[in-house]
Amino acid sequence: MFAQWKQEKATSGLVDEAQALADRLATTKPHFVESHAAAAQFWAASYLADGQDLHDIAKWSKKDVVRFVSAAQVRIAALRKERHYDSSDGLAIWLHTARAVTEPRILPAIREVWQHILKAGPNADSMAEDLIAEADLPPGQGRRIPTGYATED
Repeated sequence: MFAQWKQEKATSGLVDEAQALADRLATTKPHFVESHAAAAQFWAASYLADGQDLHDIAKWSKKDVVRFVSAAQVRIAALRKERHYDSSDGLAIWLHTARAVTEPRILPAIREVWQHILKAGPNADSMAEDLIAEADLPPGQGRRIPTGYATED
């Protein structure tokens, strides 16, 4: 019984964390949303260059999703320690997206996040292009919602 309560508490925390991100994107200044959108595009391009399409994360095996979540958490911690907050925030969007694969209660919040990302201003795309070019990555796929995360899915 205690283990079940502990698991519920952990899951509830993940849902709250994703919802807090969605709420923050809903109430913040446009340049903050654009920065998140650009960083999310950068990470999508970065992983795509390594052969992983983050936009298809809902189709990945559970094992691959769990591996991605674990690696993303470590990378986010390192980025934040180095004070690369914008980059870590973009990867955090993908972290929450991956968590929603294994925990459907996160899905409504992450769908909200992707709607905010999709509606970000045009500066998001130019910032993403600059980030991708600076990292010497091939061009990304542009700003789009991952498969299975649109509100009509």
